This record gives sequence, C-alpha cells and structure tokens, in this order.
Amino acid sequence: MEAAVVLTPYRTWPAGETKADLVERMTQALDRLPGFEIAFSQPIIDSVLDKVFDPHSALAVKVFGDDFNELRRIGNGIVAAANGVPGVSDTAIDQYTPLPQIAIKVDRAATARYGINIADVANLISTGIGGAAVSHLFLGDRHYDITVRFPAADRGSPEAIKSLVLTSSDGALIPLSQVADVRLQTGESMINREMNHRYLLVKLDYRDRDPLSVVADLSQAIEQKVAFDRSKYRIEWGGQLEGQQRAETRFRLIIGLAIATMMVLLYAEFGALRQVLLIIGVVPLATLGGLIALHLTGTTLNVASGVGFIALFGVAVMNGVIMVANLNRLREEGLPLFEAVLAGAGERLRPVLMTASVATVGMLPAALATGVGSDVQRNLATVVAGGLIPATVLTLFIIPTFYFILERWAERRAPAAERAVGATEQS
Repeated sequence: MEAAVVLTPYRTWPAGETKADLVERMTQALDRLPGFEIAFSQPIIDSVLDKVFDPHSALAVKVFGDDFNELRRIGNGIVAAANGVPGVSDTAIDQYTPLPQIAIKVDRAATARYGINIADVANLISTGIGGAAVSHLFLGDRHYDITVRFPAADRGSPEAIKSLVLTSSDGALIPLSQVADVRLQTGESMINREMNHRYLLVKLDYRDRDPLSVVADLSQAIEQKVAFDRSKYRIEWGGQLEGQQRAETRFRLIIGLAIATMMVLLYAEFGALRQVLLIIGVVPLATLGGLIALHLTGTTLNVASGVGFIALFGVAVMNGVIMVANLNRLREEGLPLFEAVLAGAGERLRPVLMTASVATVGMLPAALATGVGSDVQRNLATVVAGGLIPATVLTLFIIPTFYFILERWAERRAPAAERAVGATEQS
C-alpha cells in the first residue's frame, strides 16, 4: 500500500528542520504500529522503479536458492544483521507472507489400479476448480470461451474437493480422495525469479553514509552472523546501487577523458610539458577543497557532486592558464625570470580573484538552497564553491612559485645540454 504525503512549503517548517529530520520523526511515530513495514520514497523515483521492476529502496540484497523456508531464514538473518549496521534503516523482506492453499497430490499407484489417467485428474481440477474452457461460442466474427467450474464454496473446501468423482476404466465412480491426497496448507503467494533462479529480496535504505561503506559493513555483518550453505545459496546486491555503480564507472571514464583532453590542449598552447603539469596541478588541490566542502556539509560523494568536480576542474585550470600565459608573455618581452614572476602574478591577481569569486558567489544560492528539487543542485554547487577557494590560493601563490623553480631549472639545464651537444660535434 502506498500513500502520498504532500509537504507544506519549507518556509513554514520549524527553524532548522530538514527533510531528513521529518523522515526520522515520522519513522519513530509509525514504527509503533503493529503489522506495518514503513518505508519512505519520492513519487517520481517510485514510478520509475515501478517501470523497471526494481525494489523501492536504495539497496537490496538478493538471496538466491530453491528452498523457500531456508531463503526466509537467511532473509530474516540479514534483516537482523542490517539493523546493527550504523546508518541502515527501513530494512524488511520484500516478500508477501505465505497464504493458505489447497494442495492436491496425485497417487500414481492408486490411479493405475483404478485405470484412471493422470490427465483425467488434471482435467477435473483445471476445469472444475481453475475454470478451463470446455467449448467456444461464435457470434459473427467473434468467439468466446465457455467455462464451467464448481461453486465457490466447493472450490475452497478440501472436503468438497475430495468428494469429486472420476470414472474408472470399468465405469465405476471413484472419489478423488481415493487417488489423490487433498489437504489445506500454506504456500508462497509470490515467487521472485531472475534468470530463471528463485530469490528472496531484502530491501533497505541508508542515511548519512555512502553506499559503498554500507555495503562493506553489511557484507561483513552477514559473513559473521548469517550462516548458510554457500554452495546452494548465494547473495547479490541490487537496488539503486546498481545504477549508481554504472554511473560511477562512466563518471571515472569521463573524468579521465576530460583531464586527458585538457593536457592535449594545454600542450598545444604552451609546448612545454612542465607547464602543462604545473597547470594540471591545480586539479588535486581543487579536488581536496571540494571533498572538504562535502565533508563539512555532511554531503556524500555522488553523481551530482561528480559533475560539480568537472565544472570545478574547468574553472581552476582556466585560472592556471591565465596565470601561466601572462608569465610567459612577460618573459617573451625580455624581463628576467624573477621580475617576470613578480610582475605577472601581481597583474593577474584581480582577474583570477574576480573569476573565482564570481563563480563562488554565483554558486552559493544553490549550495544553500533547501527547496523542492534542491538536492542535486546543492551537491554540485557545494563542490564548486568549496573547491575554488584552495584552487584560487594555489593559482595566486603556488603556481608562480613553482613556475619560477621549473623555469630556472630549465634555464640551467639548457646550457648544459648545449655544451654536451657541442662536445659531441667536436669529437
């Protein structure tokens, strides 16, 4: 059962309360209701997951095996282990409870003695209880199945089903109870399958933690607390984690391509590998600043913050290009190295500060937003605003210093190389 809860505008909420606080308070209140398993989700992601048949949870544990009783025991053990892992919440088995069922097991030896075919027993059950078609009705170009089955009171009573009669080979009427065992028992109401293998699904959510650390801790807890035959049963992780892992794989590829493209373009512009590496050196420090900003704001590293890192790298590298290009220009004009570094760094102080401050201030409203739909933009803006601060410091002070060191090393190395070439030519 699903219930949509419409939230009032954030400005009407108590001061300082977040959506996570609201979910926590609602969980504490609703967990007191007996017989309910409460979980919280968003309408849009709920609809998407309905279409792709995914569990409505951030994480899921699929337990594959054949014995339903053992699967349920393992599932209950995983739920108990997950409840002891910090940050895990809303843990439950995503499986309907067993329902009463009428089981009919045919005694083949008895049917052979009476000369009754197994197909006769199957037809009696499928027609009288299941309502199989016995004929067709044609009306013009349309046709309809004609079904016959017993009254509902007889279909649901094991005693009534036992009294159904079959015709033996000599024409005698034989009650179904003579050739089959009819009993009332409980059975699974839903059977999940994946690649033709049965599995039981345990769904769970996490808060204030990243999914990889949750999976690592829960895997260790399952290994220590849940015993089962690993040759017959296996565990796989699913849920939204699968999509996140695919996105992270693509993201790592995109990051590598972006940095490689930057290096190619920078080398085409400056023609010196040392200056290319000097400019690219702003990327690690900018990354550190973005990670510190995420940590201070309690935000986990996700795809949205990853996109923010790409934007951060672009702004940081652009500031590095502005600084190094100006230093090269002054040196080409004939200034000594030390004077060129002092003058060039001073000239680019205001442009670099302006570029960084505009980007930082422009991202602050998104980084501080708490309205509907602000989760994605807040992560992205936090990375950019937090990472530009150390990246700007690096551009203004560290890059000129290392530029002076590298260029002086290059100048000293050049005469030595020329002397070595001259000596080779003379010999």
